[in-house]
Amino acid sequence: MLKKTTKKNLYISESVWPLPQIVIPSPERYQLKPQSFSFGYRRYLDTKHSCSVLDAAFKRYFSILFPGYTYGDENEVFTLTISLDRHDCQGYPNQDSSERYKLSVFAGQASLNAETVWGSLRGLETFSQLVYQDDFGSYYVNKTEIEDYPQFNYRGILLDTSRHYLPVQAILKTLDAMAYSKFNVFHWHLVDDPSFPYQSQKFPDLSNKGAFHPVTHIYTQSDVRRVISYARMRGIRVLPEFDSPGHTKSWGKGQSELLTSCYRGGTPSGTFGPVNPTLPSTYQFMASLLKEVASVFPDPYIHLGGDEVDFSCWRSNPYIRAFMRKMGFGLDFSKLEAFYIEKIVNITSVLRKTSIVWQDVFDYHERRKFLSVVEVWKQGCYLCEVRRVVKAGLRVILASPWYLDQPGPTHNWARYYNVWPLAFKGTEKQKSLVIGGEVCLWGEYVDATNLSPRLWPRASAAAERLWSNERQTSCVERAFPRLQEFRCKLLRRGIQAEPLSVGHCKHEYQSG
Repeated sequence: MLKKTTKKNLYISESVWPLPQIVIPSPERYQLKPQSFSFGYRRYLDTKHSCSVLDAAFKRYFSILFPGYTYGDENEVFTLTISLDRHDCQGYPNQDSSERYKLSVFAGQASLNAETVWGSLRGLETFSQLVYQDDFGSYYVNKTEIEDYPQFNYRGILLDTSRHYLPVQAILKTLDAMAYSKFNVFHWHLVDDPSFPYQSQKFPDLSNKGAFHPVTHIYTQSDVRRVISYARMRGIRVLPEFDSPGHTKSWGKGQSELLTSCYRGGTPSGTFGPVNPTLPSTYQFMASLLKEVASVFPDPYIHLGGDEVDFSCWRSNPYIRAFMRKMGFGLDFSKLEAFYIEKIVNITSVLRKTSIVWQDVFDYHERRKFLSVVEVWKQGCYLCEVRRVVKAGLRVILASPWYLDQPGPTHNWARYYNVWPLAFKGTEKQKSLVIGGEVCLWGEYVDATNLSPRLWPRASAAAERLWSNERQTSCVERAFPRLQEFRCKLLRRGIQAEPLSVGHCKHEYQSG
């Protein structure tokens, strides 16, 4: 068994972010030469069982390890050999995928063993951060043994592509940076009130009439497949969100009679509110749309939203009120919302998908047995909310402390680091229901011009909290120089990560 990192032996592990669970470092170092460095396969990986995920990773990480190298004399050969316990290269990562790996670096070679290909990707990232250059440009890696695994299985980043359209290339660049910080879920908040950029095959008018522009500001089926494939090659899941019944104004532009007609003085006002939950046509449409979404996005989860539903339009509509009397809801519009959400959750269940909802659905509804995963997002005592959800036997994703668009100095990364997701009173079984957390970057004031510096390196602070051992990463002062060094790595890899303080990086950001 490897020993855990201590203050005495921390100096080597400081080069890796997020901090591995267990590290044995050494001052003994070995020189690496690009022309004599190679990756290799072992166990279940041979000419008959090639792995496209690893083949692509080898090329990607070689250019990360040795950017702009020049050939020199061939002396020693150094090989990093990969072995997998399971050959799962053809599938997609999921909530239960193991990311555990063991990495051993010694003279002339390194071995990386993982249970799955997704764990091997995390190990490759760790190895890439162990390699460094001296003042003369020579590459080295120290003798090291690492045993590593994530604290939480769900480590996500939400991007909002409705309030501002994000070009596909900006999303792909974010996926690169996510892999460097060992995030494993891209929560794609595709559509919302301002625009509907997802180009549906079954309902093309949703983007034709609901997007900012029907040609330049949409995500085609090809675009979506490209994002999913790019994410998969980096061990990242793509979780789509189609938020309803609120946040749907853009939907109504391309789908008539979907939204509720608002009334004023007993007559229609010409404005529209949330999805109309009283019409059979609503559920026929939603079933058809979600069936398409389920076929396009391979992840077994779909985010259904359910937050911030404004009841005023429903309240104004006489047909809605009549439906509520018929159903015995009285004037409790939260029961009407629960009626709608339960039907939508049932639709996703028929599609063999697990639904995720925002905490509003849990907070306002008495019938909770149909729920599976609740995402806690509101400020205040968010751990009180987490405790309530897990006491109900439901799984939790924590997002409240990681809203990067909230007011405050952007360099204050420590507020996202000093978060303890399990610091509530509960049993071990209840705490095991906290499956992870998520960094949310909403798009009111974010587009491709400022996406990267708004995210990085602050999101990396959350990444370490979700990956690493809390006891080993409880000190901001010790984390600061490590995060500074990691930020410099991001710059050299082409990620525009904003500064943490006064200083410099050996390799500053180069555009293009």
